[in-house]
Amino acid sequence: MDALPPGAGRAPAMFGVSLALPDDFAGWRAAARALVTAGIAPEQVAWDSPADPAPMFTGPPPPAPPAEAPPPRVPRAFPELAEVVIRHRDPARFTLLHRLLHRLQAERSLLDVATDPDVSRADSMARAVRRDAHKMHAFVRFREVPNALPGTDEPTRYVSWFEPEHHILRAEAGFFARRFAQLRWSILTPAASAHWDGGSVSFGPGGRRADAPPEDAAEELWRAYFAAIFNPARLKTDAMRAEMPMKYWKNLPEARDIPRLIAEAPARVAAMVERGATPPAARRQRALPQPAAAEFTPPRPALAPLAARDFTEAELFPAEAAAPAMTAPGATEARSTASAASGAAGTRSTPPAAPASPGPAAPAGDEARPAASAPLHRIAASGVAVPAMSQTATPPDDARAALDALKRELFGRNDLPPWTANSTQGVFGEGPVGATLMFVGEQPGDEEDLQGRPFVGPAGRLFNRALDDAGISRDEAYVTNAVKHFKFTPTGKRRLHQSPDAGDITYYQPFLKREIALVAPRLLVSLGATALRAVTGRAMPVTKVRGSLLRGTDGRPFFPTVHPSYLLRIPDASAKSAEYDRFIDDLSKAAATARSLPAS
Repeated sequence: MDALPPGAGRAPAMFGVSLALPDDFAGWRAAARALVTAGIAPEQVAWDSPADPAPMFTGPPPPAPPAEAPPPRVPRAFPELAEVVIRHRDPARFTLLHRLLHRLQAERSLLDVATDPDVSRADSMARAVRRDAHKMHAFVRFREVPNALPGTDEPTRYVSWFEPEHHILRAEAGFFARRFAQLRWSILTPAASAHWDGGSVSFGPGGRRADAPPEDAAEELWRAYFAAIFNPARLKTDAMRAEMPMKYWKNLPEARDIPRLIAEAPARVAAMVERGATPPAARRQRALPQPAAAEFTPPRPALAPLAARDFTEAELFPAEAAAPAMTAPGATEARSTASAASGAAGTRSTPPAAPASPGPAAPAGDEARPAASAPLHRIAASGVAVPAMSQTATPPDDARAALDALKRELFGRNDLPPWTANSTQGVFGEGPVGATLMFVGEQPGDEEDLQGRPFVGPAGRLFNRALDDAGISRDEAYVTNAVKHFKFTPTGKRRLHQSPDAGDITYYQPFLKREIALVAPRLLVSLGATALRAVTGRAMPVTKVRGSLLRGTDGRPFFPTVHPSYLLRIPDASAKSAEYDRFIDDLSKAAATARSLPAS
């Protein structure tokens, strides 16, 4: 019988990796990158952290990877997913993420396969962590502790007890530091504690329920307020238990009144029905917000549709010395044609407008600006007279401050659409001022609403992947949405996306215009029908103008294409792949067009 070669039939060597914290993302990331670079499979590694049970089998630390080996590469969505999953209480989370990282080296689109067991498990864990964080934001109750630290300048400290399901305290402490910046507070949990001194957050060991104060004087006021706003006519006990699980009731002062309020609800409803409806108090109608005078767009004359043609830079970008109101390129010829056609048909014609003044030739040596005679991409002339665009650029620092002020102004308004009260927060745009490309989407989704950032959900992850495939860095682009709040319909535990209507788009349109003017991109890219309507002010099918270079009512060039969520809704795999390739072509074309245009 032939002898086995050395090492044959042996189990693979085991290695052990210990992390300093249960949510040590930085430590896990460094170790996992080294493991994948060294070619060590996930099943050969036993992970360990302070909050998890010790692994049954472990081994020595893994060897260092070869110096010449290339580091692993992953899509942008994976680190964001891993940073959330690492907070889950499941001890297998480290191995799961290591396995995903290992597989992503050969399966670049793995995260887009929602039915894959590893991807599905990671997504489920991330949702559980985010839900736990949401409950923490809602159910932490601080109680006042006078003279918490005798002999110091701190007369009062506010202490709360909370029992999270996952390791979320370190990640969510910043939320409470921003929300309660003026207080000195401590949050105690069984595993760890967080303490805010007005300048920084520190972490310590866990505590016990008895370490937190039982109650304070403010709780009676809160219980009275809760009882006053409790509406017995809208009582839904199943929904109440779903949104406010009973495991949190022991730490909520109002919970002791809930059984009594539920028992009294039928009698209170009967009394309300017997009293009848109360007529509303007379009040003045609040005026709707109106766009600023500088953003007013003159009404469009009725013109015949025009065919697309090539335009030169001088036509696209008239000089500053042009008249205050100028006609879009090709409008003169179009109106003459429309006038002749109308006269032949016996209808009233529109008088032609004065032609636009040609712009000056590009200065010598300006290589970024194409020659005046070189045609750009095709642009459909609208024939609408629009005000001349200002060529005075806002300094980047001033523009960034103005964007922050615009964000505060919008989200601080008291006349927002009523449905915005259901959203978690507003989602403003992000990206550099003066970006080459500015992408305008429809509205935030469920994950965007929870994180407060645009394009971070499933469509956003697909969008990031398409940008990478098109050779566009998202860090160099500005991304925003036409509507800044998540509009949805509650369906049990899920929030079903609801498309914005014309009134919603109209409300946010002045703010979008101001945002575009401050960012001053070279080219605007509208994603989907809602964004196209917000940019143009009119409804039009995306499929008829997709991939064309057009000009908006303010004279700014823009490039329409589909929204990435459209690709997610295509059921057929081959059709989805073809549309994805076409979407990449649109992005590549937009990037090439933007580079050929002068800076705003």
